[in-house]
Amino acid sequence: MGRSLLVWLVGGVLLLGAGFVTALLPRWWGRAQDRNVAWSTARTAIDSAAVSRDAVPSSIAEAERLLARAEHLAAGRGGVRAARTATGHARRADELWQAAHREGTGGTARRTGDVRPAEGTTA
Repeated sequence: MGRSLLVWLVGGVLLLGAGFVTALLPRWWGRAQDRNVAWSTARTAIDSAAVSRDAVPSSIAEAERLLARAEHLAAGRGGVRAARTATGHARRADELWQAAHREGTGGTARRTGDVRPAEGTTA
C-alpha cells in the first residue's frame, strides 16, 4: 500500500507541474517577445535620432540630453517600460533635430538626388 501511494503522489505532482508549465510557458514567451520588440523599436528610434543629429550642423542641448538618456537606458537593457521610455526620448530628440533641420533649410529639405546645374550650364 505504501509503494502504491508513493507512485500516485509522484504522478500527481508531475501532472500538476506539467499543468503549470503548460499554462505559464506561452505567457513567458509572450513577455520575452514583447521585450524584444520594444528594444528593437528603441534601437531603431535611437539610430534614427543619431542620423537626424548628424544632418544638423548645430548642436541642440535638449536633443543631445534626450538622446544620451535614451542611449543610457538602452545600455542598461531594462524591461519593456525602460524600452518605451528610451523610444520616447529618442523620438523627441529626433523631432527636435528634424525641426532644426527644416528651419536651417528654409523649410524645404532637398534630397541628395536633387542636383541643380550650375549657372550658365544646361542639364
